[in-house]
Amino acid sequence: MNSSIVSIGISYPGKPISQSEISRFMQMAHQLDDLESRKLQFFYRISGIDFRHSVLEDFEKKEPNDFSFFPKSKDLNPFPGTKARMEVFQIEAPRLALKASQSALNQAKVPAHEVTHLVLVSCTGMVAPGVELDLVQHLGLDDSVERYCIHFMGCYAAFTGLKLADKILKAQPEAKVLVVAVELCTLHFQKEYTEDNLLANSLFGDGAAAALVMRSDQGLVIKNYLSQILREGEKDMAWGIGDFGFEMRLSQYIPALLDQGINKLKGAFEAKFGLSQITQFAIHPGGKQILQKVQEAFDLPPEVNRHSMDVLRNFGNMSSVSILFVLEKVMKDNAIKGDLLAMGFGPGLTLETLLLDKR
Repeated sequence: MNSSIVSIGISYPGKPISQSEISRFMQMAHQLDDLESRKLQFFYRISGIDFRHSVLEDFEKKEPNDFSFFPKSKDLNPFPGTKARMEVFQIEAPRLALKASQSALNQAKVPAHEVTHLVLVSCTGMVAPGVELDLVQHLGLDDSVERYCIHFMGCYAAFTGLKLADKILKAQPEAKVLVVAVELCTLHFQKEYTEDNLLANSLFGDGAAAALVMRSDQGLVIKNYLSQILREGEKDMAWGIGDFGFEMRLSQYIPALLDQGINKLKGAFEAKFGLSQITQFAIHPGGKQILQKVQEAFDLPPEVNRHSMDVLRNFGNMSSVSILFVLEKVMKDNAIKGDLLAMGFGPGLTLETLLLDKR
């Protein structure tokens, strides 16, 4: 019996915030003139995103006087530093992670005390004692539970967490591994009007997801996986800690680089997964163009991206959390059976793939 994702719980903060509302905030924050405002509005309209969620309420406020996190001034000065952002993470991340984890355990009807390993994934906040210790306490996990933290690996990190869970189960078949991803991307809004910030500010949202992985012949059975580094894109996607939150480098050339990389790797995918026999995919919704490029690279119909596009439309890109939102939809879709290839991308440029069998 193989390792299987038997349940996935999801959570997200607050009510949906429309892209038009976020666009209005950005125009004010960047202090744009009429021409640049129209350009930004157009960019947001074609993003493929209708709504996002944030632990910060300021993005939907119409006046600076109503802000609760950012300064009550149109130029947002003094701009919040990294410490202030991590203080919010320390409060909000455990809440979201707990809700997603409780959902995953309840769906599987597995008592919390039976969880043997806890894997926490996040690239948008770090604190010690960490979120995983909050989960041990509030979920009621045994104090002897083994804990692992995967930090700062970016959008593909949930794949790393799931692979770690599979390796744990190969060593300890009776284990029950809870993989929890929580990302508060909107904490790291940057007001400097650069191409990198424009792209990041238009894409990212907040959320959490938890996957329970154990030996089972039901759910999403883990069959195989492959990791590849596309060195041509090493400088096109990066993530660093700055004085005013975490800073992203996000090039407009990423979709084209992924297209090139996937085409080069088709032979490896065929040898590893039997790619020509796979018709079902779960692609990390990093952006509308990325989903389109991957679809075209595999010569697939647009329908293959329906769940990924739905997650992107309603939540934006939630970094490592996003693929788990997509897989949660896959688990609920009775029309999907058999082999499915999940794929994610992140800094490096790194490409992660996971072959699953939906049963």
